[in-house]
Amino acid sequence: MARKALKLASWTSMALAASGIYFYSNKYLDPNDFGAVRVGRAVATTAVISYDYLTSLKSVPYGSEEYLQLRSKVHLRSARRLCELCCANRGTFIKVGQHLGALDYLLPEEYTSTLKVLHSQAPQSSMQEIRQVIREDLGKEIHDLFQSFDDTPLGTASLAQVHKAVLHDGRTVAVKVQHPKVRAQSSKDILLMEVLVLAVKQLFPEFEFMWLVDEAKKNLPLELDFLNEGRNAEKVSQMLKHFDFLKVPRIHWDLSTERVLLMEFVDGGQVNDRDYMERNKIDVNEISRHLGKMYSEMIFVNGFVHCDPHPGNVLVRKHPGTGKAEIVLLDHGLYQVLTEEFRVNYCHLWQSLIWTDMKRVKEYSQRLGAGDLYPLFACMLTARSWDSVNRGISQAPVTATEDLEIRNNAANYLPQISHLLNHVPRQMLLILKTNDLLRGIEAALGTRASASSFLNMSRCCIRALAEHKKKNTCSFFRRTQISFSEAFNLWQINLHELILRVKGLKLADRVLALICWLFPAPL
Repeated sequence: MARKALKLASWTSMALAASGIYFYSNKYLDPNDFGAVRVGRAVATTAVISYDYLTSLKSVPYGSEEYLQLRSKVHLRSARRLCELCCANRGTFIKVGQHLGALDYLLPEEYTSTLKVLHSQAPQSSMQEIRQVIREDLGKEIHDLFQSFDDTPLGTASLAQVHKAVLHDGRTVAVKVQHPKVRAQSSKDILLMEVLVLAVKQLFPEFEFMWLVDEAKKNLPLELDFLNEGRNAEKVSQMLKHFDFLKVPRIHWDLSTERVLLMEFVDGGQVNDRDYMERNKIDVNEISRHLGKMYSEMIFVNGFVHCDPHPGNVLVRKHPGTGKAEIVLLDHGLYQVLTEEFRVNYCHLWQSLIWTDMKRVKEYSQRLGAGDLYPLFACMLTARSWDSVNRGISQAPVTATEDLEIRNNAANYLPQISHLLNHVPRQMLLILKTNDLLRGIEAALGTRASASSFLNMSRCCIRALAEHKKKNTCSFFRRTQISFSEAFNLWQINLHELILRVKGLKLADRVLALICWLFPAPL
C-alpha cells in the first residue's frame, strides 16, 4: 500500500511539474491569467497596504511634522505596491490604476505620480493572439485583409493595442485590436475590487472609494465594445464639425467588430510635446485655446464629453493641405453623457466661479451634491485654493506655491474628498478626471489658467443657458428677450477679451513711446 501511495505521489508530482513547465512555456496559458493567482495577489496586496497604514501611523501624534513625513512614505510604499498589482493583473486593474493616476488634484501626489507610469506600461499581446482575434471576428487571415500589417504596435493600452496597416486598395489604416483575455476577466476583476473596497472600508470607515468601482462597473462594458467607440467618434465629429481645427479619424465599418476597430491612420505629436510643436512651428497657445474651446463646447453646450484626454489620445499636427494646426482626437471609448439638469447647474456654477459670485457658488455647489463641503468642492473643481476662488480664479495665474498647497490638501483632506466623490452625481466623477487631465496638458504647455480659457468657458455657458431658457418658454417676446440678453453678454465678454489683449500687447506703453519720440522733452 505504501509503495502504491508513493507511486501515486510520484506520478502526481510529475504531472504537476509537467503542467507547470507547460503553463510557463505556453504563451496562451500565463499563470497571471488564472483566477486564483489574480485573486490571491490582489488580496495579499490589499492586506499589506492596510497593515502598513494601521501600524506605521499608530504611534505618531496626528498632524505633527513627523506624522506628515511618515504618512508620505506610507503613501509612496502603498502606491508602488498598488502599481505592481496593476501591472501584474493587467486589464481592468491597469484601467482603474490609470483613472486614479489622472486625479492629480484629488489624490495624494505619491499615488498620482506613481500610477501615471501605467499609461506606458500596458501589456502587449503577441502577434499570434492578434491574428487569432482578427480571424475570429473578421473571419479572414491578416494577409487576406491587408497588403501589409506592422507587427510592432503603434501603442498599447490596458484594453487593446493599435497596429498600422495598409489595405489592398493602398489606404493606410490604424487597426485597434482588443487583448483576447480582457473581456472574460473584466467582470470578475470588478467583483473582486468591489469586495476588497468593502473590506477596506470596514478597517477605515472614512475610506469611501466605492464610486471608483461603480464607475468601472458602468463604463468598462462600453469601453470593451469597439462598435460603441466607432459610433462615439462619428457623433463627436458631427457635433463639432464647425471646428476646422479638429480631426477625428474616419471609421471603416466594414472591417470593424466589438473587438476590432479599423480607422483612418492619422499621424502627429502628443499634445504635451512642446519640442514637437516648436520643430513643426505649431503655436502652443493656439493649441491650448483650441483644446479649451473644444472641451467647453462638449461639456457646457452638448453634454457629450470625451473623458480620456491623456496626451496619447490627443495629437497635434499641421494639416497636410492647408498647413494649419490641427488637434487629432483619438480613443472614443469613454464618453460621459450629461443630463440637462446637471449640465445647466454645472454651467451656473462655472459662471459663478468665473465672475466670483460666492453666494451662487455655494448654491450651485450644493445643488450638485457638495453640501457643507462646497468650499472644498470649488477647490477640487478649479484646482485653486479657497483664497484664490474668493479673489477670482480669472484674476491671477496659478503660482507654484498655490499648486503645492492644492496637492498637499489632496493628502490632508482625503477622507472629505472621498466622501464628496461618493455623494456628487456620478456624472461629475469623469468630469473631474477630464478636468485634471486637461490641466496636466496645460501645465506641460505652460498655458494653465489663462484668462482666455475662462472667457471661452463663459461664452459656452452663456450660450447653453440661453438655449435652455428658450427651450422652456413658449413666448416669442420672452425668447427674443433671452436672445438679446445672450448677445449682450457675449459682446461684454468680447470687449473684456479685447481689453486683455490690449494690455497683453502693452499698447499704452507703445503709444507713450511714440509720443515721446515725436515730442522729445526739452533739454
